[in-house]
Amino acid sequence: CPCKPLICLSVCVGIVWFGFTTDPISLDDCCKDGKERGQESQDCTSLPLISESTTCRIAQEQCCTAVLEDNICTSGINMAKDQGSCDALLSSSTCETKTRISLKEKEMFSPFSLLLVCISDMNSFMFKMTELPPSQGDAQNTEDQCKAAGCSQSCFNGSCACLEGYKLKVDGKTCEDMNECLLGSHQCRGGERCINTLGSYRCQRVISCGTGYELTDNNKCKDIDECETGTHNCAAELQCQNTAGSFRCRPRVQCGMGFIQDALGSCIDINECLSVTGPCPSGHMCFNTVGSYTCQRHSVSCGRGYHLNADGSRCVDIDECAGPDNSCDGHGCINLVGSYRCECRVGFIFNSISRSCEDINECRNYPGRLCAHKCENILGSYKCSCTTGFKLAADGRNCDDLNECESSPCSQECANVYGSYQCYCRRGYQLSDVDGVTCEDIDECALPTGGHICSYRCHNTPGSFHCTCPTTGYTLATNGRSCQDIDECVTGTHSCSESESCFNIQGGNKCLNFDCPANYRRSGDTRPRVDRADIIRCVKSCQPNDISCVLNPILSISHTAISLPTFREFNKPEEIVFLKSPTPSHLPHMDTPEIVYDILEGNVQNSFDIIKRLDHGMIVGVVRQVKPLVGPVSTVLKLAMNYVTNGVVSHRNIINVHIYVSEFWF
Repeated sequence: CPCKPLICLSVCVGIVWFGFTTDPISLDDCCKDGKERGQESQDCTSLPLISESTTCRIAQEQCCTAVLEDNICTSGINMAKDQGSCDALLSSSTCETKTRISLKEKEMFSPFSLLLVCISDMNSFMFKMTELPPSQGDAQNTEDQCKAAGCSQSCFNGSCACLEGYKLKVDGKTCEDMNECLLGSHQCRGGERCINTLGSYRCQRVISCGTGYELTDNNKCKDIDECETGTHNCAAELQCQNTAGSFRCRPRVQCGMGFIQDALGSCIDINECLSVTGPCPSGHMCFNTVGSYTCQRHSVSCGRGYHLNADGSRCVDIDECAGPDNSCDGHGCINLVGSYRCECRVGFIFNSISRSCEDINECRNYPGRLCAHKCENILGSYKCSCTTGFKLAADGRNCDDLNECESSPCSQECANVYGSYQCYCRRGYQLSDVDGVTCEDIDECALPTGGHICSYRCHNTPGSFHCTCPTTGYTLATNGRSCQDIDECVTGTHSCSESESCFNIQGGNKCLNFDCPANYRRSGDTRPRVDRADIIRCVKSCQPNDISCVLNPILSISHTAISLPTFREFNKPEEIVFLKSPTPSHLPHMDTPEIVYDILEGNVQNSFDIIKRLDHGMIVGVVRQVKPLVGPVSTVLKLAMNYVTNGVVSHRNIINVHIYVSEFWF
């Protein structure tokens, strides 16, 4: 419920509790409309309805009334603050305003009476604002009145009242805690969360104070003195010093001159002799001591390539190249600080022992730095070369990739790769394992999958293959691999006479002539061509007074023909013929004959059987091939559909299935 006052909240809870019917307009919209009209001080008993729903109408009026009562409650509180008389307010109160809610509806909402809540809040506040204590007699009378009224906390002028933080229940006697957090009457600031307590509330800080601070009872952040609480981690030789939100560890002892203090407070000696300027004068040596240093004059001793200067205070360089008799014995000489170097041609180095210039092996002295691939030392220099598949670049050091395909090393196609090349072949060829450059023809027909490339026969050709079909009865399909049967009956290439019916089989055709025996006549039209589903049916037609014909149980004789391949993979029975009975299947009774299927003749090698099945409520006999047959094979499978009543065949139908098994699987 969007209403702030507790009165409206009770009304909204009451509406949900009593289970009024729902409305396409939500209760929030109905209550909101009532509140707006209450703010305009409209008459809550004659509001324009926004819905035909009783629930919405009640919500409109109650929320409108709640706004008016909330204003009256506010006036009552203000009157109590000024210690005025409540009677003046009650005389003009609209708490008793009638509404269009029925008596039954009022009884439903009576637990949420608006007037009692309004008056209890005014009386409670009046009691809390009273400053002058009553006289002894008045107090005695008040106490007696409270006892008589059965007030749970206190009373005022014979009416029950509640202490601060409580409110009077609808019974007018019992006090219950007021949830300031729910009513929004708390004084918690931003960043604080209101927590209700019995008769009051408290504000709790939501955002943490952070490390080094704690929350006080007055909801303030106070610095934690880690030094005082002993929560610091300073060592024994260090002293804790508190800071805002943290602490520092300071040494207890201060170091003297000549020492430096580390992080743990230890005093470490300073080596003054290692300073940049040096503490000792020229010609003296510095010796470090604990906390200080000493200077000692030293005698100058020059090393090789140096000699003392005129005053003997320092060593100066000797120029070995000075004079005609230099140390290089006539070779180019270059003086160095403390030494000298004899200058030879590029690619040579001076040997001080042999006093001659010797060749420098650059490849050994600078491995991997002079040439990209291979380095070869020569007198006074070096030369670079490249590995196979590369050629020396213009700079004489790096190597560029050599395009071997320009010399056509492959028999068909060549692809240059970095440092080498790769031969590959066109479709239908494969690269030779011997030299890796010659392309050899692939015999697709000899591959492990070659038997499945063509339906019949595969013929290898250079770089390809082609398929063929049997010479008669088949033609090659558009995919160039499958063989398709030629329907001679359609193309008219058969040799059947006009009295015969042409039946196409795989790889050929059969000219069939089905004549009905004596006492039977053909049923239906006769067509010159027999399809797989076509059946030529002869029904019994007896001559008058032909008793033997009438007693013959065979009612019909049918002929049909099917063509089967030689199954290449025979894993399960193949269903080939379906015999449908005109009799529907239902629970057996005396008037319903049982249908029994049987194979009378033509079951070659017991390759066929017949089973009974229900299909859409009809009995169906299914003829199956249960064993593989390798063609060409032809047989006439004579089937019987027997109608058995009380164990005796009452009548039967004969079906002759002419089966032609092709020698091919396609």
